[in-house]
Amino acid sequence: MSKRIDKSWIVFSSIENAEHDRCVDFFYRPDLTFGFEEFRRDVEDAGDWTPTQYYSGRVFADGASVFAEAERLIAWCADELRARPGLRKDPLRNADQ
Repeated sequence: MSKRIDKSWIVFSSIENAEHDRCVDFFYRPDLTFGFEEFRRDVEDAGDWTPTQYYSGRVFADGASVFAEAERLIAWCADELRARPGLRKDPLRNADQ
């Protein structure tokens, strides 16, 4: 898990690009807010995921909002979400159904 994702946060969806060298983790916090972070994986980092942005500090009220913002900011993530809409999982909304 990322150095920028607190251990109390629960990652509910993780999306990689086609090359498997970029990833976005979507998580929720104990206060039931949502967030995300983008990572890269390079050979020089021994295959570890390294945060590339500071998105994890942003706070969203629901899963739809967090996915929409990730789509807006990260082009490859938007492409993956459009191609595979089943990747959008909101554990709090799905728990109520």
